[in-house]
Amino acid sequence: MNRQQRPNLNHEKKLWRQGYSFVVGLDEVGRGPLAGPVCAAAVCFVVTKQTAAAKLKVFDGLKDSKKLSVKQREQWYEILTTHPDIKWGVGLLSAKVIDRINILEATKLAMKKALENLNVATEYLLIDGNFLLEDLSISQKAVVRGDSKIVSCAAASIIAKVTRDRLMVRYHQQHPQYGFNAHKGYGTRRHIAAIKKHGACRLHRRTFAPFRK
Repeated sequence: MNRQQRPNLNHEKKLWRQGYSFVVGLDEVGRGPLAGPVCAAAVCFVVTKQTAAAKLKVFDGLKDSKKLSVKQREQWYEILTTHPDIKWGVGLLSAKVIDRINILEATKLAMKKALENLNVATEYLLIDGNFLLEDLSISQKAVVRGDSKIVSCAAASIIAKVTRDRLMVRYHQQHPQYGFNAHKGYGTRRHIAAIKKHGACRLHRRTFAPFRK
């Protein structure tokens, strides 16, 4: 893939032409951290033939969350979550649940929760990743690096990232000794040092290294 390529609506437009009205992009953040929840987001562009072209212009410049600054993510979050023709939902799974069912299954469950909170009669799913969601009678397609290719997945990645980051900042107020506001639960040297000094808290994933050691 061209490194300069940005997410586009080609996948969605193809499905709209095939007669699917409610195409939903899914993405998640927080699979790798040592602490905090995994967060998934579902995004549906509710479009007609008259509005599709306009949306391409409105969302020109949208990228997956990893390629945006904090300020840019916050700006896009406000646009996406207030746009009249966008439906969205999020799903969160705690560290406790992640430890119980493993991170992959927790990710899938978070995505299903996001779909429930989306409150749309979903007809087709575009999932960022290499897996599908079992036990759903919905047509779906997994796209590796979908958040770099598909606008609805990129939008979902932004909403999930901002939602989770804001939550980790709030958790920092409860557990300031770990610095969650800075690293958001990822395994930085500062975080590892804090764990060694203070031990684990309720937000830590006990099945992840370094806790297994």
